[in-house]
Amino acid sequence: MNPTRLFVLSALAKGGAMYGHQIRRDARVDRAELWSDVRPGSLYGALHRLEDEGLVRALRTEQEGRLPARTVYEITDEGRRELAVLQAEAFEEVRFPPDPVDLALATASDIDEATLRGHLEDRVRDLTARLARLDHLADRRWADQTPADDLVLEHARLRLRAELEWHGLVLDQLGKLGGRP
Repeated sequence: MNPTRLFVLSALAKGGAMYGHQIRRDARVDRAELWSDVRPGSLYGALHRLEDEGLVRALRTEQEGRLPARTVYEITDEGRRELAVLQAEAFEEVRFPPDPVDLALATASDIDEATLRGHLEDRVRDLTARLARLDHLADRRWADQTPADDLVLEHARLRLRAELEWHGLVLDQLGKLGGRP
C-alpha cells in the first residue's frame, strides 16, 4: 500500500481538480506527516507517475501574472477504482515495523549501563517532545478538522504513550540486564 498514492488520489477525489501546490499545501494543513508516511515533497513525482498510469489527468495549465505555470489535475474513473483498492489495502494492512531500538538493546551487551541509560533517556526526551506536540495540536483545532482527524491524532498519541511506557520499563530494568560491564 503506497500512502502517497492514496493521499493524492483521495485529495483529488475529495477536493476536485487541483494543482500540485494545492495538494502539497493540503498535506501540510492536514498534518499528513503526523499520521502517514506522506512527505509533501514527494507529491509532485507521485502526480506525474499517476498521470503516466492514467489514474489522474491534466485538465489545463494556469498562469497568474509572473508566477510559474501550474497544471491542474483531476482524478480519472480508473483513479477512483485504484483509490478504492488502496483504501481497502490500508484498512487491511497492520504495520508495526521493527524499531531499531530493539535490535540495539538486544546487541548492547558491550555498552556500559550509564551510556545505555543516556541513550534511552535521550529517546524518552524525544518521544516526550513529540507527545507534547501532539497534545498541543489536540488542544487547538484547525479549520476543517473532522472527527476522523481527532481519532487519527489520538491514535498517534496513544502509540507514543505506549512507547514511553516501554522505555520506562527498560530504564527500570537496566540493572537486571545481564552481561553489561
